[in-house]
Amino acid sequence: MYEQVSHSLLNAILDDLKPEIRRQDLRHFYTRLGANFYAIYSLFFTLYGHRVDFKAQMLRLVETMARGYIDRSAELERIDIEREQDHNWFLSQKWVGMALYTNGFADNLADLVTKTAYFQELGINLVHIMPILMCPTGKSDGGYAVSDFRQVDDRLGDLNDLRRVAEEFRKRDILLVLDVVMNHTSDEHEWARKASMGDSRYQDYYFVFDNREIPDMFEQTMPQIFPESAPGNFTWNAQMQKWVMTVFHDYQWDLNYSNPEVFIEMLDIILFWANQGVDILRLDAVAFLWKKIGSSCQNERNAHLILQLMKDCCQVTAPGVLFIAEAIVTPLEVIKYFGEDAIIAKECEIAYNATLMALLWDAIATQNTKLLYQGVKNLPAKLERATWLNYVRCHDDIGFGFDDNDIRAAGYEPYAHRQFLVNYFSGQFEGSPARGMVFMRNETTGDARISGSLASLAGLEAGQENNDQGLIDAAIKKILLLHSLILSFGGIPLFYNGDALGVVNDYGYRDDPGKSDDNRWIHRPKINWDRAELRKKQGTTEYSLFNAMKKMIAIRKETSAFADFNNREVVEVDNSHLLCFIRFNHDRPSERVLVVANFDANPQYLDLYLLRSRGIDPFGQFIDAYSGGKPAQYDRRIVLQGYQFYWLTEI
Repeated sequence: MYEQVSHSLLNAILDDLKPEIRRQDLRHFYTRLGANFYAIYSLFFTLYGHRVDFKAQMLRLVETMARGYIDRSAELERIDIEREQDHNWFLSQKWVGMALYTNGFADNLADLVTKTAYFQELGINLVHIMPILMCPTGKSDGGYAVSDFRQVDDRLGDLNDLRRVAEEFRKRDILLVLDVVMNHTSDEHEWARKASMGDSRYQDYYFVFDNREIPDMFEQTMPQIFPESAPGNFTWNAQMQKWVMTVFHDYQWDLNYSNPEVFIEMLDIILFWANQGVDILRLDAVAFLWKKIGSSCQNERNAHLILQLMKDCCQVTAPGVLFIAEAIVTPLEVIKYFGEDAIIAKECEIAYNATLMALLWDAIATQNTKLLYQGVKNLPAKLERATWLNYVRCHDDIGFGFDDNDIRAAGYEPYAHRQFLVNYFSGQFEGSPARGMVFMRNETTGDARISGSLASLAGLEAGQENNDQGLIDAAIKKILLLHSLILSFGGIPLFYNGDALGVVNDYGYRDDPGKSDDNRWIHRPKINWDRAELRKKQGTTEYSLFNAMKKMIAIRKETSAFADFNNREVVEVDNSHLLCFIRFNHDRPSERVLVVANFDANPQYLDLYLLRSRGIDPFGQFIDAYSGGKPAQYDRRIVLQGYQFYWLTEI
């Protein structure tokens, strides 16, 4: 594509801008638009250049970006400029996140503002508030079936409450993360309602078909996301007398991004939330954005082009805002959501490290690190200006979608090993202390996932039920071990609401008709703030967990080697119970931390002689940054107690 063509079009667009836009002070906007326009034009042309209304849609696109810029406050524009000047700001080790449901952490958004001090007490400075947008009662998919993209669910508050949360967070240097559901809307969204009433314009916002001919062609290669509760990928709409693509649930209609109006509408929504003070937007279900007959309709190249275009447009209007890719796919696929063929992230700056999460749970169940090592070694290198969200638990289920070749390389048979993991974490394996529940078992393939809180999966619930102090102590050690790794691995660690307090499964969801058919609500409890006060009382589980995590977070923030600049070396050691890696300061490589974790219940040793090739002196002396003491060491070996971890520096 010739740049002259794009520049000529840009001049024409600027001449045609609405008078109310042209009159504004758009100095920074025009600078960024000029710098990004060729990329925006090229992507938009690749996706929509075949359409007769291409130029008109390009004008709409630029006007949408300009309106977003005009609506941006002076304070947010100041933050944009600061972040442009320090473009690696989010790779710092100082960021530590927490994910929560508003009504699980507080009563509503107004009440959340009053509890913000809790984040600072623990050391959290990035908060992902799970979906808060308007959803139908009973058909919300946990907030991911949105009926109005610009309104807060009135059960949680309103836009003014959200703005107060954003303002309070800014005062305390806490980043605000919110979701935008990119792939679908609720069937009660205004667009879907108009489509149901026969409006052809809005029917083009979705995938709508008169008969089963094309849907059946899609179904030949499309997998089912929820085979138990939502089989198939299309739903018959009686009012419209047509079939609608509904990949997730029958009440979630998939958006048609081959229509540029859909892209522009969703960009406008993203800029709207950026202008409410959101620092990071979590883009939900991005792997599904482009549909093509004959494919799985996941991870399509055009889905990546959509995200690249969205990022370029957002950089013009709100360059301080980051994107998280919610793409729970294989490592080779998820890495592409940072942006292929680029040095810096051109799609999303942040992606979920779901593979690491699952691998950590595998190591807990097996008490060895064979598969964990295999998976970490095969985790593709990320881009320079991109980072992972590392987490132990989240609001969702745990899937064991490891690469079969990795499982075999670790010495297991793939099918049998996955069955073991499902049985172990659902408490069906003899001797397992885990109290999870099987989620979405596929009787044909045997695949299944696991629901359950971190504390219950680690054995804390079983220990408390049986008044078994040994089980309780082991569970606490496992919880701290897992968090020590997400805090030191490289990326932004993301805690889940309640995990720092040892909150166990909540079985009350069974009595709620809107939740009883989805056992993931077992690990989405409401915090009991009276019980949370026990974090201040020595001798309680809450005190042990909260204060240990608070200490780990504080140490992480002071350890420059824990920043994320591709500064991790995985070290294989002659002990299958240990995970070992080195983190180093990317500016001063001699400043490094040796991270060692023992997944076995019994003491294990690390042979320092095996680390000579990494510059570690086997006769050297070490200090543990977490405990402040020297590790047990003799005969060139460091001893780790059961479920112990070290953050070691040489002295």
